[in-house]
Amino acid sequence: MISKRIKGMAYFLLLLLIVLAGRLVQIQLVETESFSKHHINLIEASVNQRSQVLKLDDGRGQFYDYKGIPLAHEEVPALVLFPFLKKMIWPAAKVAGIIGIQEQELLKAVEKAEKPFAFGGKKPLELTSGQTDAINKLQIPGVFAVKQKIYDADLPAAQLIGTTTKSEPVKKRLHPERELSPEVRVGSNGLQRTFDDFLLSEGDSKLVFHVDGTGGPLFGVDVKYVEPANPMYPVKINTTLDKKIQEAAERLVDQHQIKKGGIVLIDIETNEVRALVSRPKTNKHDPEDIGNKNLMLMRDTPGSIFKTVVAAAAIDAEIAKPPRMFNCNLTIDGKPDREHNFGFLDFEESFSRSCNRTFGEIAQELSVANPEIFDEYASKLGIKETAGWSAPVYHINPLTQFDSEEPGIVWHPDHNLKKDKKMIAKTAIGQQDVQVTPLAIANMMATIARGGEKKMVKVVSNVEFNNGTTVYDFPDKKIPGETISPYTAMKLQQLLRGVVIGSNGTGVYLKDLPYEVAGKSGTAQTGMEKKELNKWFAGYFPYKNPKYALVAVSLDTDESTPGMTRLFADIVKEIYKLDNPVSMDRNIE
Repeated sequence: MISKRIKGMAYFLLLLLIVLAGRLVQIQLVETESFSKHHINLIEASVNQRSQVLKLDDGRGQFYDYKGIPLAHEEVPALVLFPFLKKMIWPAAKVAGIIGIQEQELLKAVEKAEKPFAFGGKKPLELTSGQTDAINKLQIPGVFAVKQKIYDADLPAAQLIGTTTKSEPVKKRLHPERELSPEVRVGSNGLQRTFDDFLLSEGDSKLVFHVDGTGGPLFGVDVKYVEPANPMYPVKINTTLDKKIQEAAERLVDQHQIKKGGIVLIDIETNEVRALVSRPKTNKHDPEDIGNKNLMLMRDTPGSIFKTVVAAAAIDAEIAKPPRMFNCNLTIDGKPDREHNFGFLDFEESFSRSCNRTFGEIAQELSVANPEIFDEYASKLGIKETAGWSAPVYHINPLTQFDSEEPGIVWHPDHNLKKDKKMIAKTAIGQQDVQVTPLAIANMMATIARGGEKKMVKVVSNVEFNNGTTVYDFPDKKIPGETISPYTAMKLQQLLRGVVIGSNGTGVYLKDLPYEVAGKSGTAQTGMEKKELNKWFAGYFPYKNPKYALVAVSLDTDESTPGMTRLFADIVKEIYKLDNPVSMDRNIE
């Protein structure tokens, strides 16, 4: 009996040893780099446990403006100190003298430290090149002057650049074929997502010092610099943004208290975005918050700006030429207009004063011959399809620069209203089903200013390896399909200028700016119960030598809020200052 019990215990212990040995093999040999469902790298964890590490760069690619200025971070030459210095005698006085502080201040900072740190806190003391060289020449173990990436708390163009995540489901969805470390970040929206294949980290850069259980040196006082295995990384995403204009635009949008809306600024010659602001601001605590969406890429009701499309069709059809006059004492339904009593106006005056009756009447006439005419002209002006750059790039087919950009709508596909006169009139003034993105509206103004040439809008010019060689250059691309003729573009330019210089034009507030402006206002009813309105102004400047197309919009606002001409004007003034710093300095003198 006793013998059976002993044998049973022996078998149990043998089985237990086999299980333990198997577990040991699993941990030390099989799953060393991806242990458990959390994919823990046990080798890294072991090293980290007996190391002091200061990460200088996580290896993910970064964004720069079109002049090469970092957008989301600063590369600060900083003084890095390791905690083991508190156990050593080191020439703190020399280091303090180089950076111009008291020795005691330096020693106190080291005494408090439990891990490597950049001296100066969250915003490290920025060293000059001379100070950097002088400190590194001392060759003091645990004292380094190195460039560290400091990320801005307020990211410019936040919704455009986007965010990253360590979420495993997102990683699996974006990169099902790759095994990514739990610490690797991937793009969840914005440019971070659309350029994620380029941005993925190939390893971080860090300073590593091995310590014993008390935090003292384990293998002497050598600190190692570890960098990515591939020296070509991290890549640089060179955007087309101008950081100075972007920052000025964000400041002005907030000054004008735009709660929901923003601006888009396009360089007309290159068709590149120079600034894009979306409000409300991003909300890091709630991923579903509307502030995390880029409203400049989402369609909304444009109101009278759509009259530009109707005007293009009317010019080509030659149905509104002088001496024809329109009764602008009436609404689009032919009833007396109690709000606006404009009298009889010709076509140009009707555009300048934004007479609804004129454009309702013209639209009804045009639609009799061709019910598809507004779809056709919306496409010719580039506002029906998406406006952003899109084409195959390597294995990405297509690479779409703008994340989740929406196409425009003229007629809702589920509605059959193209022969309903009342609905045609409402469509003509940018109501009913009409919805367009602010990006597309800005691109329409750039198209008109260029004489009718439709181009895709770029926000990234190229991607570079870390050594400066080019990964990919994004060429200019035209938007497919027909466009308006140069003659039609010229007539639209005159109409848009008339809005500003006409005696009663809706853009007369913009008449005396340092740059001559052409453009169109728009006010659209969006919420009948709440009496909500979209307020727009879109145009380009300078009129005679077009350089910029700009749209400013405030969404779901009300009658009490001012129109967009004031914000538009302030941005024009700010750009003029940035474009002409010498002349502005002379004016100040």
